[in-house]
Amino acid sequence: MLKHVVEKGETLAKIANRYGVRAVDLLDSNSFIAHERSYVYPGTELLIPKSANSTFAAGPFECLYEYGYTELLLDRNRLKQQRVKESVIGKSVMGKEIVAFEIGSGEIPIFYSGGWHANEWHTAKFLMTFLQTLIEAEVSKADLFGYSVYELLKKVTLHLVPLVNPDGVELVQQGIYPEHPFYEQVLAINKGARTFDHWSSNIRGVDLNHQWPAGWEKEAAESPQQPWPRHYSGPSPLSEPEAIAIYEYTKANDFAYVLAFHSQGQEIYWGYKGFEPNVSKAMVERLSLMSSYKPVHTADSDGGYKDWFIQETRRPGFTIEVGVGKNPLPLEAFGEIWSNNILLALEGLTLHELM
Repeated sequence: MLKHVVEKGETLAKIANRYGVRAVDLLDSNSFIAHERSYVYPGTELLIPKSANSTFAAGPFECLYEYGYTELLLDRNRLKQQRVKESVIGKSVMGKEIVAFEIGSGEIPIFYSGGWHANEWHTAKFLMTFLQTLIEAEVSKADLFGYSVYELLKKVTLHLVPLVNPDGVELVQQGIYPEHPFYEQVLAINKGARTFDHWSSNIRGVDLNHQWPAGWEKEAAESPQQPWPRHYSGPSPLSEPEAIAIYEYTKANDFAYVLAFHSQGQEIYWGYKGFEPNVSKAMVERLSLMSSYKPVHTADSDGGYKDWFIQETRRPGFTIEVGVGKNPLPLEAFGEIWSNNILLALEGLTLHELM
């Protein structure tokens, strides 16, 4: 049998895919693993069965393993070969780079973001798959589901940050272990529990979508008063480096409108206390028609990025809740997410026509 030493960011599904086996095959060869959803910690030695290097027929929009920071770095290297413009807009609490990509040459800047919450990694995979699909359509000058990407990208420049919360995503996917620099802190926040599917915060227990100076005081007063797996608004607005990175990037680029991708619920939130411009309603109706997702004017919360953007700029902002179920959504949920959001994301490139 082959031997594999687990690295940071790896999961059973990722390792199985790497060696061309199934996750269940790894269980058969490593009796100390309880089930296919078990964490495997860095430094653990796994036996890889002899059936390794078999091949699985996976479609381009199927999801065989989780998407996280490791996968983002691999995609980033590939995109560099395709001369996609990128920038590091900040770093996470643990020093992971928060990467922004740009595609298009148009005068109208728009912004898509994902991976805000630790157990919502599907949004990062969706945005990176969307970006690669755009690149291929632009290069070939072929229509994509009836949209001329080549012409659209002469009018707009799409800014895209797929993974706002890389530390949290890695925690959900790989768990916590004694060598982790936030081991004691994370266990204290999680009350000793060693499972993290429910965790949506960053590694310090701050919810990055409750960090924004738009009703922050109200949201903070009604949420946990200390670091928590979710909903803790932090000691002050914009206390976390991940939120600061998005704040500064937004300020620097003067976006015409923004789409923030979250999961789950199959809804689109588009208003905030009447600060949104009138055109937002027509915009969300077009997004809804292209996704089957339900438009909802107001979420029962404050302190979100979309809320702040609308209040700060009086421009349109949208929160897209992809998928339906319980976070983290299963691997097989990606098919629905892709099919219900590819046209929405393409339509998002045209919404400037209404302004």
